[in-house]
Amino acid sequence: MNRKLPVYLLIDSSGSMNGEPIISVNEGLRALLSALRQDPYALETVMLSVITFDRDVKEILPLTAVEDVQLDDIVPPISGPTHLGEALEYLIARYHTDINRKSKSSKGDFSPMLFVMTDGKPSDLQLFNEKAQEIKQLNFASIIGCVAGPKAKKEELLKFADPVVSLESNDSSSFSAFFKWVSDSITAGSRSGGLEVGGANKLPPPPAEINIVI
Repeated sequence: MNRKLPVYLLIDSSGSMNGEPIISVNEGLRALLSALRQDPYALETVMLSVITFDRDVKEILPLTAVEDVQLDDIVPPISGPTHLGEALEYLIARYHTDINRKSKSSKGDFSPMLFVMTDGKPSDLQLFNEKAQEIKQLNFASIIGCVAGPKAKKEELLKFADPVVSLESNDSSSFSAFFKWVSDSITAGSRSGGLEVGGANKLPPPPAEINIVI
């Protein structure tokens, strides 16, 4: 059995993402999937999961081999809170269920990659702070945060993600650049046989549209 590279995408689907932002995210996810399907290393190793968070947390795509992925468009509610803390709590539970651990008879899966994108800040701050610390203790090869638009709070993602990148606007060109970089990063992980824990420094540099938060 081939070792798998689990990749989790946590996507903000709160009401503020309505309109061009969520249209651009859906287009970006389709472009990401298309790019991964054109790479033989990704086809062989990458397992993709998409989890959205608004007032509810939804696993719209359980961990699935790239060639078998079928994605429905993300549809945000009209309004409501941004439960990123609950999303991290859900992800932690999935991590313990999804990942095949190393054993005497198996090398187990490669360390997973996590991408988190939001255009705001957590509404469930107490739970978020708790789970942000907990997720840092897990065996993720990289945790990459993305804040999109002027209202996004980079300080929150910096509590657990490294690097955190920012998009000055949440328009189609910015999201297109972000998801292209995500696909390039996943491909880099698959080609290198998985990244070591803390391997974000081995990812390709982001394009000019994306700023790394210091």
